[in-house]
Amino acid sequence: MIELKNLCYRWPEADSRIGDLSLTIGAGEKVVLLGANGCGKSTLLKLMNGLIFADSGEVRWQGRALSGACFRQREFARSFRQQNVLLFQHPEAMLFNPTVQDEIAYGLRQLGSCTEADMTARVAHWAAELGLSNVLEQAPFNLSGGQKQKVALACLLVLEPQVMLLDEPSASLDPATAGWLVDTLVHSDKTIIASTHNLSMAAELGERCLILGRGGEILFDGPVQIALSDISLLERAGLAHRHRHRHDGALHTHVHVHNCGKG
Repeated sequence: MIELKNLCYRWPEADSRIGDLSLTIGAGEKVVLLGANGCGKSTLLKLMNGLIFADSGEVRWQGRALSGACFRQREFARSFRQQNVLLFQHPEAMLFNPTVQDEIAYGLRQLGSCTEADMTARVAHWAAELGLSNVLEQAPFNLSGGQKQKVALACLLVLEPQVMLLDEPSASLDPATAGWLVDTLVHSDKTIIASTHNLSMAAELGERCLILGRGGEILFDGPVQIALSDISLLERAGLAHRHRHRHDGALHTHVHVHNCGKG
């Protein structure tokens, strides 16, 4: 589904970077992406979504290398944007329509991929699933942070995509909605790649775990349970650290695992 070959990228005048990264993600895989602040998780998701392009190496989508030229081809761009979607870490970046209903319907209108009746039904369905039916006529910027996150999710789900790239998807959600998200997406046939700082949520979001080092390199690629049980690995990735202190003349060590934060 997605293949990265010797991918390198650096933001201009920033520390976030990806360094010589290669991996393959198959259809239907559930992948959780872990790493400390600034290691390049959000950058990697944007590269997979064709929002930015590598300095060297390539991202291949269903065997085709992504480039600016690809997205100047109308049919390819329309198909790709329907099939491969990205949830931004900050949902405000995705919301700009006058009402929630317009917001959820926007992608379908732009793609022109369904009838008006089908679009209305799909908007109503995902609004109901996410508890947004009573705010459809409200302006998105008037909503709470959690509601904005739900609207952003609805905007993607209504497209019925094959691949969902999720940047901190549960950050603003209440526990019930976060649980619904896991049940709906992780147990679906969609390909899911989700970044998170919440290690307790990581075990639910995916079966395969990618851990990025501080230089944007892959420190680990394998089963999520193995990654989460390797404290030395989590320390190297900046996801855990050891406290050492003396008590009653003895040296004691405690491990603190990071379960929150932004990246």
